[in-house]
This record gives sequence, C-alpha cells and structure tokens, in this order.
Amino acid sequence: MVQAAEQTKKPKGSVIITAERCKGCGFCVEFCPPEVLELSAEYNSKGYHPPILAKRDQCTGCDICGMVCPDFAIYGYMIKKSNKEA
Repeated sequence: MVQAAEQTKKPKGSVIITAERCKGCGFCVEFCPPEVLELSAEYNSKGYHPPILAKRDQCTGCDICGMVCPDFAIYGYMIKKSNKEA
C-alpha cells in the first residue's frame, strides 16, 4: 500500500528564470503542463512581463517551458530526493 502511494507522487521541480532575457511571449505559461507559471505584473528592463513560478509546490521540473522559450530565458529542473525522503 505504501509503495503504491509513493508511485503516485508527482516529481518535484523548479525553474530558473532569467528575467532580463524574457520578451514576454508567454509560450512558457501557455505550454506548462502543470500550469504553474504566470506572467508577472512587474516589468523587466526591456519593458516586458517575465514569467514567475506561481505554484512552486506543483512544479514537476519537466522543462517544457525551457524547450519552448525562444530566448532561453527559462528552464526547469527536477529536485532530487534526499535520503530522508526516500
């Protein structure tokens, strides 16, 4: 029973966002499968709204955001489990 519960857990992840590279196209937000990204209300120095990780605990680190970003302004990564969590 415990093993089945462990298999249904989603992988944990996060993203790195380089706001100054972003031109606010929104591709990362549109194509994010777990829908954890949104465009910020803040502006970068170019006048665009970069993305933010709005639902940090739901990110899987799949990196689809990074694959669709034409400016290489974002990428996702998986957070490895520590020995305590395993």
